[in-house]
Amino acid sequence: MQFGIMMRGQFPGGEAVADRFREMLAQARLAEELGYNSITKGAHYSTHPLQDLQQIPFLSRVAAEAPSLRLNTGVMLLPLHKPLDVAEQLGTLDIMTDGKLIFGCGVGYRETEFKAFGTTRKHRGRRFEENLAAILRLWTEETVTLTGSHFELDAASCSAKPVQKPHPPIWIGASADPAIERAARMGSCWYVGPNDRLDAVATQLETYKRALDAADKPFPEEFPMRREVFVAPTREEAFRLAKGPIMTKYKAYHAWGLGRRRIRRTRPTLRGSDEGPFLHRRPGRGHRADREIQQASRHEPYRDEFALARPRGRALDRNHANPCRGGFPDGPSGDVGAGERSTKSSRYLVMAIIFTFI
Repeated sequence: MQFGIMMRGQFPGGEAVADRFREMLAQARLAEELGYNSITKGAHYSTHPLQDLQQIPFLSRVAAEAPSLRLNTGVMLLPLHKPLDVAEQLGTLDIMTDGKLIFGCGVGYRETEFKAFGTTRKHRGRRFEENLAAILRLWTEETVTLTGSHFELDAASCSAKPVQKPHPPIWIGASADPAIERAARMGSCWYVGPNDRLDAVATQLETYKRALDAADKPFPEEFPMRREVFVAPTREEAFRLAKGPIMTKYKAYHAWGLGRRRIRRTRPTLRGSDEGPFLHRRPGRGHRADREIQQASRHEPYRDEFALARPRGRALDRNHANPCRGGFPDGPSGDVGAGERSTKSSRYLVMAIIFTFI
């Protein structure tokens, strides 16, 4: 099994992002020293009220700080882009890292982003498939002549073919069954999202296996899954410290439109609530804090994109970091998550861990 961390690179308005960026570079160096295998960077545009660092420039800079780590575009919003540009940008990154790129991609969900790039949510599936098919051809063929719904390749060639042959691994993020079937058909593997309940993942894994069989493909050599991790002395303390930053992210993503249709169809009680799923409880087994977090995790509106967590604050103290426990149990003073500042004495941080089963 391999372990990676996600650096979301999103910060509240007013934060000195240049300072936070330097801290993230220090964390990338420490992740490499501690034996992690990869660093992931997500992608969104127009992220008000949050500030956000863009994916490819960020990963290119991190490559210089942690040259042994795999770098994952997890996930690139592929329908927004043109295939030749993506093929050459990612091919360049794979060359710069000597073959350590993971091409994580997905369809996206935000109308603001679709409109800004001249497309619509309705066409995202078609554009995703057209783009991915064209990128694969550009990476593996000398020249490509192909007309899509939003591009035309006329004997086009990729000027920066990747080091990995035939191409870098393609991790397709998906939560809905049709998207999971697409991942089986077109990708190297299905990239399991951070906020899908494990029982739901187990059910959808059967969907994935059936789709693999239909495509006459074996189960992949890598099977990645992203989970949120927060480490504290007790579950209650972890819940108390993580709640503010997590809800800041939830509120921003909900304002962007994530899951609104699902809210109306499933749990309309979220409307008008400032704290959403954290106040929604059901009887269940296990620790109370566990049950509350589980309720937050299985709340449909936040199923696709809940990768808020990445280390923040001062450079991590390598004497206290312990990758075997899925994070940095005794991390830096300073901020946690993308929300409220922690107190001076707080030494905890939220992380997203990427488990890759190989």
